[in-house]
Amino acid sequence: MRVPAKCAACLLPFLLTGCFHLPFHKNQQAQKPPLAPPVELPQTLELASVELPTDLLLIPGEPIYNMREVPQPIKPPVRHRRPANPIPEEDANAPEAAPIPAPGVSALGELSSGDPTNLRQQTQDSIAAIERGLNGINRTLTEPEQKSAAHIREFVKQAKAALASGDVEGAHTLAAKAQVLLTELTH
Repeated sequence: MRVPAKCAACLLPFLLTGCFHLPFHKNQQAQKPPLAPPVELPQTLELASVELPTDLLLIPGEPIYNMREVPQPIKPPVRHRRPANPIPEEDANAPEAAPIPAPGVSALGELSSGDPTNLRQQTQDSIAAIERGLNGINRTLTEPEQKSAAHIREFVKQAKAALASGDVEGAHTLAAKAQVLLTELTH
């Protein structure tokens, strides 16, 4: 009994607002909106001809160009090669160049190349620790955890390949990504 009552309650607003087109609406003709009155054309005007002096007949200014211009193709830029630096000849007459003073310690301090000498060893140790941690998981993994483990193995594989090719920074980055995933997997 509840379901028919709910249906009736839902349909009642539609029936009261007249959203459905019922058959008795068809008999009534739609009222046509009033049209604007027809436009009456005024009587034709006669044009007056005016004689202008000859100095006003000529229009001074720029000439009118009504011919089409053919687009010219854009030429590629000319690239000049610089000649190789000539080997300076030792002139006996040339004065000796003053020795350039050695720069002191800059305000920034000493700049390094960005690669510590032991970054390769750190990366190798990190890869080994990740493999030990991944192999040390002795519980059964759910499907999302198995996917994470597969990603970790792929990162370790890519890191080893990067180390073999000499890309120590890339290998270190891949090992760091694998370490983050392993940390999420073990916690």
